[in-house]
Amino acid sequence: MYAVTALLPSGWAQDVRVEIGADGRIAGVLTGATATPTDVRVPVLLPAISNLHSHTFQRAMAGLSEARGPSGRDSFWTWREIMYRFLDVLTPDELEAIAAFAFMEMQEAGFGAIAEFHYLHHQPGGSPYEDLGELSTRIAAAAAETGIGLTLLPVHYAQGGVDGRPLAGGQLRFGNDLDRFVRLHERAGEALAPLPHDTALGTAPHSLRAVGPDDLRHLAARSAGPFHMHIAEQEKEIEETLAVFGARPMTWLLDNHDVDARWCLIHCTHMTPGETGQLAGTGAVAGLCPVTEGNLGDGIFDGARFLDGGGQFGIGSDSNIRISVAGELRQLEYSQRLRDRARVVLAGANESAGRNLYERALAGGAQALGRDCGAIETGRWADLVALNTERDGLFGLVGDRLLDGWIFAGSNLSVTDVWSAGRHCVRDGRHAGHEGIAGRYASAVRNVLSRI
Repeated sequence: MYAVTALLPSGWAQDVRVEIGADGRIAGVLTGATATPTDVRVPVLLPAISNLHSHTFQRAMAGLSEARGPSGRDSFWTWREIMYRFLDVLTPDELEAIAAFAFMEMQEAGFGAIAEFHYLHHQPGGSPYEDLGELSTRIAAAAAETGIGLTLLPVHYAQGGVDGRPLAGGQLRFGNDLDRFVRLHERAGEALAPLPHDTALGTAPHSLRAVGPDDLRHLAARSAGPFHMHIAEQEKEIEETLAVFGARPMTWLLDNHDVDARWCLIHCTHMTPGETGQLAGTGAVAGLCPVTEGNLGDGIFDGARFLDGGGQFGIGSDSNIRISVAGELRQLEYSQRLRDRARVVLAGANESAGRNLYERALAGGAQALGRDCGAIETGRWADLVALNTERDGLFGLVGDRLLDGWIFAGSNLSVTDVWSAGRHCVRDGRHAGHEGIAGRYASAVRNVLSRI
């Protein structure tokens, strides 16, 4: 392919030809080149960001939780009850249709790959399917249909709170003891076998609320791949952990585990300054989901302090209420501005906020997925996104200003083409399978809504 301008590890370059090998990796990068007659030609080429945190089924909940409840204060916990009711009626076919639609939207937004934090495992009421990995196979099928790069993270969920109380209600569809989870995890690996070579398998103990210390220790010891976990997401979680362990969740985790670069800790919203600095020094990725965190009213991540300490972050779409690369990065920066009543918070002196955010999210996402991507560089997976910012009215912007324009004033309209490990899935802003995937999704959502 040929790009008029492209963001390379060395910076912006002009007249760039990128060759993609049959294995889906970048085979060569040439600057100052001339386009050939067979080249796909794009105005701007970037490495594509990896989405490091998603619960795809929640895409179909959009619009179901924005009315205020009858009493008290709405919160994550009241939203969670709506989510449980939604899950009570969801079938495997519907899950697959929703996942395919969400994956397609991610690609049309500019994401090249996804880490699916997959905790819906069983039938309503908690009985396993005949195939213990039934719903993992549905996530794999959705990834295969869309062509998105997948890191599947089967989630261990064993208890209803930090105090070890049993699962109840909607949580029963998530639940496993450790032995059954290990079998489920192995079955999920088998489900991924037919997918392309860029597919990966990780492990996700859900949280300190849902996984006890012994199980967490066992999973951390047996898992070699990406290791993801919610932590310090809610103030109620802080209170429960203090009551049971005598320590805040992040402090307890850092004191009891060798948190390192294979860990991705999701949200990290409620940390002390000391915890923020400690986490930054571990090499772990903070998995931030600013649009969902804003929608749920979770709180604001201490981004400036974390980056000043050398911390690494990536972005995820979590509940998928609005899937947008630019939107997640914009919300992250704006949350810092609103808290600090300042402008251009997550950038150094004379730095572009857009470029700083984008490049950090590239590196953090690639690390969190265990995926060799994140740069237009020979040997990396060809996860690429092409932009035409004039579709958003951003005429004349070049270099870092182009990224600033897209992130702070643009939208998904700017995304024209996306490649996932060389698979050219989005052309002229539309996924190759858009019509069929959208049709199945629409039918699935209507069926679900008729039953809740």
